[in-house]
Amino acid sequence: MSISPANKHSLPTLDKLGVSAPSEVDAEEVATQWLQTFEKYISSNDIDGILSLLTEDAWWRDLLAMTWDFRSFQGQDQIRQFLTDRLAGAELKNFKPTLNNLESPYDDLTWIRVHFTFDSRVGGGSGVLRLVPTKGKGGQTDWKAHSVFTNLESLNGHHEKIGPLRNFEPNHGKWLEQRRREMEYADYDPEVLIVGGGQSGLEVAARLKHTGISALVIEKQARIGDQWRHRYAALCLHDVVWYDHMPYIPFPESWPVYTPAQKLIRMDQLADWLESYARNMEIDYWTSTTVTHARQEENGKWAVTVRRNDKDRVFHVDHVVFAIGVGGGTPNMPTIPGMDKANQGVVFVQEIFKGQILHSTQHKKATDHAGKKVVVVGACTSGGKLTILFIAHDIAADYADHGVDVTLYQRSATYIMTTKEGMPRLMKGTYWEGGPPTNIADMIDNSMPILYRKMLHTRITKDIAEADHALLEGLKQRGFNLSSGVDDSGFLILALMRLGGYYLDVGASQMIIDGKIKLKSGSPIKNFTETGLEAEDGSNLPADVVLFATGYGDARNPIREIVGEELGKKLKPIWGLDEEGELRSVWRDSGLPNLWVMMGKSQ
Repeated sequence: MSISPANKHSLPTLDKLGVSAPSEVDAEEVATQWLQTFEKYISSNDIDGILSLLTEDAWWRDLLAMTWDFRSFQGQDQIRQFLTDRLAGAELKNFKPTLNNLESPYDDLTWIRVHFTFDSRVGGGSGVLRLVPTKGKGGQTDWKAHSVFTNLESLNGHHEKIGPLRNFEPNHGKWLEQRRREMEYADYDPEVLIVGGGQSGLEVAARLKHTGISALVIEKQARIGDQWRHRYAALCLHDVVWYDHMPYIPFPESWPVYTPAQKLIRMDQLADWLESYARNMEIDYWTSTTVTHARQEENGKWAVTVRRNDKDRVFHVDHVVFAIGVGGGTPNMPTIPGMDKANQGVVFVQEIFKGQILHSTQHKKATDHAGKKVVVVGACTSGGKLTILFIAHDIAADYADHGVDVTLYQRSATYIMTTKEGMPRLMKGTYWEGGPPTNIADMIDNSMPILYRKMLHTRITKDIAEADHALLEGLKQRGFNLSSGVDDSGFLILALMRLGGYYLDVGASQMIIDGKIKLKSGSPIKNFTETGLEAEDGSNLPADVVLFATGYGDARNPIREIVGEELGKKLKPIWGLDEEGELRSVWRDSGLPNLWVMMGKSQ
């Protein structure tokens, strides 16, 4: 999408609202009265009444509750049309406040954050309001909503079988045989087939199972978690643990804040967690199995061909879910003159360059290239590819830690923030020690439309940059090309737009400043030479190994290989933001009926 100019949207600052910060507020009373009036207008389908409770530039984000989609509306005109189209049919009622907090993120920003529940025609819902003070009659404060969030939590007749709804019947000696039959699907088909047994696939399978919907996970690797076991040894997640909790079974309180793929040699921490999660949640899965073909039948079902133990099985399922990761795990390898004579997967047989060319997906450990000169080429930011720049930095740091001569080739400006300074500022109050339970944090996080969050993150990004000032200045002096993100909003929008263009620093930046990681920037790669790389500025960079940390390709490509060219043409772009600022296709309509794409943070 084309991100709206920064001045199109603005935060509800006190000077804009024309009021001073209220000295005393009974947040509970304000929330209760507002919700009562809101419900009165909703029950009578009084759209003008509802709009009178909102600011002129208010936002309304709806996740499935009223639109069966992920939608964001901004301004009275858009919200009026949304309510005209959807309000009566949704049959919202029984609004009840559950939590309220008076918050002041900055001195000039004050709102009451109100959590509430409600019922709709199809199920139970939850929501979040942000009520801001405005000028009322006679100098009174009139609290109006600057943001409204409505979210579908459950479907009537399909409640999760947890807590008081769990199975209370004893099971004497029958469980093992029951699980064997469930896992095999010998004489019946699942309702949903999930392609991919990583965290997203497992979380979807767990939710479906506990809602009474049968789902089978198809994983090509030999074991659940192998997609993490087979990555490079120094891999460590940059998301904080409170953000990464999985449904039903959170990580232990002793779990590190930043999860390593490998904690000790042959102890694959995250991979083993995923495998135990699948087992403990009684998820049905087949490993060492591939999906080779899928076609949609006249009745709407999908006929999916699965190959297991050299035998094909055709499942007829209601839904197919692709949870195959960013870019479907397909490496994005740029084509550079002098690079290749024949492409063997992602390994290139060189025509000119006499050294070795790798993609980051092939990298295992730094000591594999001891005594050699290594150039790590950072993420490509052209062509809308999904790229992850922190991989380049982390791999370069791993080489430097092991005494390997390594150069980071920076091809475009990069947003840098340290996790030490950035994460507490971004996550405190939600995904942080002492924060609310993950389900509440998810509500707070999702209640802000993405472009609303962008406005707030512009301020937070400035605060982070001030805290990281010395580091950023050091990088500039080394010739590192810095970016502050889209409209100075930091890494969030960069991540949501293309999963790249940023590095969350855990040490590599200081290595660049200290010269432990050499740097080449300011000029694109022109071509390979026999001994390395030549840049467009005429400089030459010697290398024995060139490693491309250039992320992954179009996530639609592996799906197209399965559904075929004709159906593949109907797939919508995956990831990035649409005109409303919502993620494209992920967890939403993919362009093909009953075919879904799941990736990223999932609960």
